[in-house]
Amino acid sequence: MKYPATWLQGVSLGEAITCELRLQIINGTIKPGEKLSENRIAHAFEASRSPVREAMKTLSNEGLIRLERMGAVVIGLSLKDVEELYDVRYLIDSFVQAHVFKNPHPDLTGHLEQIIDRMELAAKHRDAIEFSYQDLSFHEKIIKEAGHKRIFHLWKSIRPLVMTTMLITTEQIFSSGEDKIRYVIDKHIKLVQEMNSFDPQRIQTAVQHYFDDSRATLYQAFPMDSSTLV
Repeated sequence: MKYPATWLQGVSLGEAITCELRLQIINGTIKPGEKLSENRIAHAFEASRSPVREAMKTLSNEGLIRLERMGAVVIGLSLKDVEELYDVRYLIDSFVQAHVFKNPHPDLTGHLEQIIDRMELAAKHRDAIEFSYQDLSFHEKIIKEAGHKRIFHLWKSIRPLVMTTMLITTEQIFSSGEDKIRYVIDKHIKLVQEMNSFDPQRIQTAVQHYFDDSRATLYQAFPMDSSTLV
């Protein structure tokens, strides 16, 4: 699996290298304990060492690698790390959905329904990359609508990791067959229905169910024991 080229449009070379390395680390292509050499990475990406250093600094800040002289050692992302990432996602989603849907938002609802339509189209064409992107867009649209600067700042800090884990879990969903894909689409439809009830308890319950189910997919996509990771 390579990081989708369509997701890299307009980004710097350093960001592109970061995205590809992040994916390879999280999906296990690059294993915990492996050493990353600035020179080898620069050669592989036909780049100078400057964007490689930029990439390594970002990955270090995300806790995926430990910087050393002229390179780094891979730490990786354990199952516990991914669970904690989803915990933060749950806290963000439950807050913004309850906050936004205290009152009717017909324009937002329309946008969310359009995103679900694009997910349907991506499913029809067996396009896991586009499906994953639209799934992310669905949640990000609500987060932006909340107009909460600190929450949005928190979201931006985890967004790259979320995008990568969603890409991996979506590949797992697509490999599970059409019924599983349909189920994920229906989860989003159910979320919109419950948000439009303007009932805080119903919204909270819907978000809880959504993320409980997402964890089940998570365990299939990341079938690892965190104790075995560095």
